Amino acid sequence: MAQTAELLLDAATEDAVLAQWRALVEADLPSQARHTGETNRPHVTLAVAGALPDDLDEPLRHAAGDLPLPVRLGPLVVLGGRRHVLARLLVATPDLLALHARTAEVVRGCPDRSELVEPGAWTPHVTLARGLSGEQVAAALAALGRPADLTASVTGVRRFDGDARAVRLVAGRDERGLSPGG
Repeated sequence: MAQTAELLLDAATEDAVLAQWRALVEADLPSQARHTGETNRPHVTLAVAGALPDDLDEPLRHAAGDLPLPVRLGPLVVLGGRRHVLARLLVATPDLLALHARTAEVVRGCPDRSELVEPGAWTPHVTLARGLSGEQVAAALAALGRPADLTASVTGVRRFDGDARAVRLVAGRDERGLSPGG
């Protein structure tokens, strides 16, 4: 299973995303809130590979640079093909793109990297719901309305191990309590 490096957002922004997850559930639509794994939370995926060796923690910490990093949570976006993903864009700034490029360099030699998160192809976003039909996309857009852009910040970088179903903080801080290294 995949392993990822992910950006964590400040608590207020995470709360705003969680409110959107709940609004989708209340509208009886697919929502990330329905994924009840204890590691599930709003995040922005930086890198995906078949394996991210433990010795990448220090290079990932260095790639993260100075955190917190100011960002803006932007408009809704629909991604995908037959089944859709509904997300909020993270507006691409030079600093965010530079952090992403440094991370991509760190994971360059890892197996089975996803092309979707390579520099030039990456669409920074926070997923709200997956697997929506066209009709459900329309209903979700109606349920969420037109959310305002939010001034936000990236506070940390975590690693997710899909095999172990475990996360650990490798850079910055987690306002929800994940401690560095565990």
